[in-house]
Amino acid sequence: MTVRQTWRKPLELTTSIPQQVEVLIIGGGIVGISTAWFLARQGISVAVCEKGHIAGEQSGRNWGWVRQQGRDERELPMMMESIRIWRGLRDEIGEDVGFTEGGCLYAAANEKELAKFDDWVKIARAHDLDTRVVGREQLEQLARGSAANWPGAMYTASDGRAEPHKATPALARAAERAGAAVLTACAVRGLDISAGRVTGAVTEHGLIKASKVLCAGGAWTSMFCRSVGVDLPQLKVRGTVVRTAPGPDLLRGTLFDTKIGIRRRQDGGYTIAPGSLLDHVITPSSFRHFRKFLPALRQELSSLRLSINKSFIDEWRAPATWDLANPSPFEAVRVLDPEPNQKAIRLLRRDLAVLFPALGELEFVETWAGMIESTPDIVPVIDETAIPGFYVATGFSGHGFGIGPGAGKAIAALLSDADPGVDLKPLRLSRFFDGSSIRPQSSI
Repeated sequence: MTVRQTWRKPLELTTSIPQQVEVLIIGGGIVGISTAWFLARQGISVAVCEKGHIAGEQSGRNWGWVRQQGRDERELPMMMESIRIWRGLRDEIGEDVGFTEGGCLYAAANEKELAKFDDWVKIARAHDLDTRVVGREQLEQLARGSAANWPGAMYTASDGRAEPHKATPALARAAERAGAAVLTACAVRGLDISAGRVTGAVTEHGLIKASKVLCAGGAWTSMFCRSVGVDLPQLKVRGTVVRTAPGPDLLRGTLFDTKIGIRRRQDGGYTIAPGSLLDHVITPSSFRHFRKFLPALRQELSSLRLSINKSFIDEWRAPATWDLANPSPFEAVRVLDPEPNQKAIRLLRRDLAVLFPALGELEFVETWAGMIESTPDIVPVIDETAIPGFYVATGFSGHGFGIGPGAGKAIAALLSDADPGVDLKPLRLSRFFDGSSIRPQSSI
């Protein structure tokens, strides 16, 4: 099976929908599916509505890293809990998700960069995480056959990796076995609201009553929120990814360098991506949210590639609201499937050969791209909105796959009025409007 079959296969059409559930979730990515799994295991009735395929967008297209290292401290406790869940996930659901602990390396280009890693190691120590700085000799053992002249790296041995095209679909099946309704080709057009609070959601197949609705729609969340009067600052960047044919076993875990991000795959190949290259197409949203994203723009300026194309006009012409009795924009585009950046792929070919000569001739079996949704401070929003009963979980900024199970556990607790086990206040939506300082502490 190719990875792209995850989102290019025929749609699995929904034939019936439940009339009523306690929680309705919009979006079949890893965050929405994980939340449904935890809710269903508690005996809470839940339905997931996905307009296209499970893991059809970024949850099936990401690098497959399951890392604690380098995280913003606000999301680190949730990520550490997620690692614990990943470790037992195969036994828990009875399906392979490709998870293995192989460690995560951030290679330093020079001694100055190596010294900067000490700042994050202090954060790791405060959370009893096993991150440390390793020197050149140990790095050469962890990344065998590298021709790079790295002086050392930051290393977290307990970090891992998994297979995106396997993990979320497996969790979806587990959620169904636990009692959740997982509905594909079932777009949610809007909310059903009575007396100022949510009473359900209108899907393309009819109304589903629910006392709580969670929007975990990834890159689509801001558009959905705007249609119901909720302002959510969110922009998108395109990330390009390559899958290679099987090759020599040089790297047990994951490695990040300014030129390349690379991990060993379960099939013996490698997933590789540009280390510092993100494409952002300028749209009206770019101007609408410009001030809030300015700190992130300054931080990511060296890796961001800006362009403008017909997407600007498409968004300009797109309706802000629509009649829920008629097809919505979510039915017009079932799967957001951008073309990969061909220049980035050519650079990856060159950089792979330079950094790992033994991998330089490996065939590039597949290439794809995904749209990564980001918030101004590059950590997610997990919160109830101003509409009682309407919640959002979005803006994971390229970090959502690894944190997905941990986020799902916390969100399920939030939706069931239980203790999330982690502090969600720093992830509240109002931080972008209440005068709080917008401070990115990590990168996309």
